[in-house]
Amino acid sequence: MVVANVALASGALFVRLTDVGPVAAGFWRLAIATPLLFAFAASIGDRPVQSSRGLWGVLAIAGVAFAADLASWHLGIVRTTLANATLLGNSATLLFPIYGFIAARMWPSRLQGLALVLATVGGALLLGRSASLSPQHLVGDLFCLFAGLLYAIYFVLMARARERLAPMPALALSSLATIPPLLILALALDEQVMPGDWWPLIALAVISQLIGQGCMIYALGHLTPLVIGIALLIQPVVGAAFGWALFDERLAAADLFGAALVAAALVLVRQSGAGERARALAPNAGEPKST
Repeated sequence: MVVANVALASGALFVRLTDVGPVAAGFWRLAIATPLLFAFAASIGDRPVQSSRGLWGVLAIAGVAFAADLASWHLGIVRTTLANATLLGNSATLLFPIYGFIAARMWPSRLQGLALVLATVGGALLLGRSASLSPQHLVGDLFCLFAGLLYAIYFVLMARARERLAPMPALALSSLATIPPLLILALALDEQVMPGDWWPLIALAVISQLIGQGCMIYALGHLTPLVIGIALLIQPVVGAAFGWALFDERLAAADLFGAALVAAALVLVRQSGAGERARALAPNAGEPKST
């Protein structure tokens, strides 16, 4: 989960560095990564197409949701600050745990509730000044916020798929379903699709999709929605670190305090996850079997 969030947080940086349109960057992220995902799945003995019978509808909808998420987030990245894009694009931080409690028909325990409160306050403080909404960046902020909602929908669908599928087949098939909508939308927006410089797109595909999304889908089969939702706040931490290291956006005391609150929330939720209440929220307690 930690590796996934660090890798995914780098996506905004690579989108900024590409010489194609933002939606086209999302298309290339999937177009480059998907054949490698299928090849890797085949190399470890998985058969994505055969093992996914009965799940094609869920995977197709998940792919479309992820395509809409990427398109909306990438459009927001080039219209707002890197900090805003990272924070608002991860509004699934709260939406996915809420889904977990609704699905399990139960309230969070006191410790889990405290973890959510700490994570929310920490996330708000973390990017304090730079992540505040502004009139200049309102459109980009709204795109990123909408992307967070779509990301939560994608998580819900992929959690269902992971009940029966191993990580690689699930990710490969949902990625395949994501490619056509992104290409159609990029062409409809009259974006530049063919790149002159390939390395940012290759880095985006390898780091964000193969490593980041691959580790995230793996984690969906082993961790509860609450743990996953709070761990998503690692991405704003990494985004703030990128801003500090590359753009001299130094962290204030409020940012450091927010990071400490997020760390405390992660410790609390891991402690509370040992009980049966946390187990009830898990999409699947063990490694799913691939038929």
